[in-house]
Amino acid sequence: MEFKINDSSETKTLSSESVNYIFNKSNGNMITWGKTLEDNPNFSKVGPFIADIEITTACNGIDGKVCPFCYKGNTPKGTHMTLGRFKEVFACVNKNNQLTQIAFGTDSQCKTNPDTFKIMEYAREHGVIPNVTVAQIDWETARKLAKLCGAVAVSHYMINPDACYDSINCLTKAGLKQVNIHQLVAQETYESILELLDKIEKKDERLSGLNAVVFLALKQKGRGVGFHRLSDERFEEIVKKCIDLNIGYGFDSCSSVRYMKVAVKLGIADQVRDFIEPCESSLFSTYISNEGIFYPCSFLEKVDDWKEGILITKDTDFIKDVWFNKKTVEFRKRLLLNKCKETGCRQCPVYQV
Repeated sequence: MEFKINDSSETKTLSSESVNYIFNKSNGNMITWGKTLEDNPNFSKVGPFIADIEITTACNGIDGKVCPFCYKGNTPKGTHMTLGRFKEVFACVNKNNQLTQIAFGTDSQCKTNPDTFKIMEYAREHGVIPNVTVAQIDWETARKLAKLCGAVAVSHYMINPDACYDSINCLTKAGLKQVNIHQLVAQETYESILELLDKIEKKDERLSGLNAVVFLALKQKGRGVGFHRLSDERFEEIVKKCIDLNIGYGFDSCSSVRYMKVAVKLGIADQVRDFIEPCESSLFSTYISNEGIFYPCSFLEKVDDWKEGILITKDTDFIKDVWFNKKTVEFRKRLLLNKCKETGCRQCPVYQV
């Protein structure tokens, strides 16, 4: 397929007959369309626009305690992706120079992999914006992240919520504009969510620079297998609370169907429809594990038909060997056909979210 990419310090654009985008490197805004501005393309033939790349499985958690619902099941005894291995993976995945952002999978304190910041610098030098999720960081780490990342999310854990608030304060004081909170939505975290929204309502000074709260759907994987889906009534209550407080809020793609149902019920569907992006796995995004193995998304690692992923080596042709691999194509078909009857949104063919 013929395509053209223009990459400058401010924007990156892709032009082709079937898919196009404009990506703003400063604020992360991205517009994607197909043959016309009204056309919504099914997937990108030139490869993923966004990559989720895990660079360590070693995590010390919060205050030395691992997160009770970590879907990765990470512990302090993990391994790292080296800078050399990352360069190999990056060259493969970004074969057509089509990548815009990388969400790096690292540890809670962003410290265990000694190559973390070298890896982020390398991505930046090659025109791809790093993003990351952390949980308990110090001032030095905050300054490094503010310099290199487009956005940083801080996980809000029941273990020690102040670790989240203090980390946000460090990041915003370091000058980062796009600082979000990641909050898991489950029965077991419901009270913690209300406490978080109460903290925001009371205008805790540490949260004065917060951009938004992003709610994450529970996928029962790893240590999260013992957690339970939040009721529809309480899910709606959370949405209403965010609207009443007039705070920035959002949801991961996994939550798109559920949120759209609430939006219809509340009469705001037309206002938010263009901002809702259903699952993009194998369509516009990809996941690469710490070992350099491809899976459509991080939640499918060693799950369902993906007990084994696709290993990336220096000889791998990502488009031919991975993006159009038979396994990837089959999953893509399942995802595109698995639409919610009420909303029309693509929905996960593996997890009940």
